[in-house]
Amino acid sequence: MSGHSKWSTIKRAKEAKDAKRSNLFTKLSKNISLAARDGADLDTNFKLRMAVDKAKAMSMPKDNIERAIKRGSGQTDEGQIESLIYEAYGPEGVAMIVEILTDNKNRSISNLKHILSKYNGSLGSSGSVMWMFEPKGEIVLTKEKISEAEELKLIEAGAEDIVSDEEVKIITNIDDLQKAKEEISKAGFEVKSSEMIYLAKDRVDLKEEEKLINLLDALDDDDDINNIYTNANI
Repeated sequence: MSGHSKWSTIKRAKEAKDAKRSNLFTKLSKNISLAARDGADLDTNFKLRMAVDKAKAMSMPKDNIERAIKRGSGQTDEGQIESLIYEAYGPEGVAMIVEILTDNKNRSISNLKHILSKYNGSLGSSGSVMWMFEPKGEIVLTKEKISEAEELKLIEAGAEDIVSDEEVKIITNIDDLQKAKEEISKAGFEVKSSEMIYLAKDRVDLKEEEKLINLLDALDDDDDINNIYTNANI
């Protein structure tokens, strides 16, 4: 079972606070709209189901969810959301992958460059850090901890790894994410959210981790930045 993540704890605290503000709902809406481009039916569109489940877990109003689905499925005149992946370096050369969801690419990349520059980071070229990560599925449970017996059930349901950092996260093969989520639910676990992530193959220790946390906080405050992945031990 993998260990505690300080950044996850900070981000979770921010999410609890942001749930009362527009920042988090803006990001969740974009995530739903992007997924809805493949269809507005939650029963046949697994990505949309995941996006909606995550929004509901963050107490996003039903009207906001429905409006985001309509936008993504082309039922409104609003601009389409696109997904962009950028590779970057943080303080002490830490590798980072930044996922952006936006309707204005020029605005988003300008903001990203500004934040990276301000906090001792820089953009990388295509392929410069991606090789240090691999795509995985992540399933978050509503439970804060599990027993050894429950851990065995999760492994049988398709868990490759179980991460415990004040909430239980299941890591799966990316191709098995949908099946694993279904099996985990059948095993009696309540799923809070599920999504694709980039998981670092190896992690590095930092001399001054606070500098990276400040950068991650600044990036997370940007409405267009949906997810940030790093290979640092924080």
